[in-house]
Amino acid sequence: MLEASPIGDELVRQAHHPELLQRLRQSNPEEGLTALDPDTWMGPTSMAAALRAAGSVWQGVKDVVADDEARVFCAVRPPGHHAEFDSPMGFCLLNSVAIAAINALSLAGIDRVAILDFDVHHGNGTVDLCQKHPEILVCSSFQDPHYPDRLQDVVAPNIVNTPLAAGASGNDFRRAISGSWWQAVEAHEPDLILISAGFDAHREDPLAHINLEERDFAWVTGEIVALAEQFSKGRIVSTLEGGYDLRALADSTLAHLEVLAR
Repeated sequence: MLEASPIGDELVRQAHHPELLQRLRQSNPEEGLTALDPDTWMGPTSMAAALRAAGSVWQGVKDVVADDEARVFCAVRPPGHHAEFDSPMGFCLLNSVAIAAINALSLAGIDRVAILDFDVHHGNGTVDLCQKHPEILVCSSFQDPHYPDRLQDVVAPNIVNTPLAAGASGNDFRRAISGSWWQAVEAHEPDLILISAGFDAHREDPLAHINLEERDFAWVTGEIVALAEQFSKGRIVSTLEGGYDLRALADSTLAHLEVLAR
């Protein structure tokens, strides 16, 4: 287990609006809480946590590209996949996975990246940041209609949106993913795979209505590992996104890690 350093400002600015960091730092309170929107609040250490979360994913990318590690899981909060180009939202301040993907394109041997997001909420921020980067494939499954109800209808060659109806089962999830993601990944041939690993599609999670279980997260992880072995020298960096029932979150994360560690 490693502790990451905060990400550098210049790396954040490669993905986000140049003024976002300044606005977040100005909003960060010395004490108490500050509301950025009805769902997103900052406390005294929120900015430091967001910078370390993004730093963790970036360090993971550097480690797998350097062959120091084959696969990395970033146990971080706050999550990031809702943060858009110029705005935080949905508990997210900085989009850690998109920052890492965009900067990874500057590394030797990384020409194409895939981001696979199975959080129950659509990865609107990741789509916003990456839709104009054809080298980055973004696949996002999500309950629809549901929060954030933004950018889920983007049509672009590198964007795959996979909506799921409320009440969808594990079998529904598997059919939808198999019918939309795998062919797109194979066509993209990524040199690196990043996972936005949200576990709030679990049947016990209080914030949505999808009925996945631990075995479904293990299944999708196993499929991603097989694709990584085929296209990206096994290189995967996974980062924690949502998950709000603590027991379900712990059990689902363990199932994910057990497959990543094989």
